[in-house]
Amino acid sequence: HQERGIEGRARLARDLVRKGFRLVATRGTAAAIHAENIACDVVNKVMEGRPHIVDMIKNGQIDFIVNTTEGKQAIADSFTIRRSALQNKVSYVTTLAAGRATCMALDYLDTGNVISLQQLHREITL
Repeated sequence: HQERGIEGRARLARDLVRKGFRLVATRGTAAAIHAENIACDVVNKVMEGRPHIVDMIKNGQIDFIVNTTEGKQAIADSFTIRRSALQNKVSYVTTLAAGRATCMALDYLDTGNVISLQQLHREITL
């Protein structure tokens, strides 16, 4: 089942904090995360003025972005965030599910066991 809303955000936030990430979020998301007793700093949306999330990305203060968007302005801001993330080599996902998958993958970062999708396909079809 697909997680949505605060339950999904809170679960992902908890997992990221356990992995050593310091969280930053825009006001609404930060308030929801705070309501779940999870530490989170507040950052301005691009349209709210500087300093904002794109400044933090450019300054090397952001390592991973989970940017779910709702509304026209959020979609417009997300373009700037995506571009900045790409230019600064910051990992970026657009769904809570992708954020959770990334979190799970981090558990296996040092295992050294990487198998390509092509190899998995070959093994399944044999």
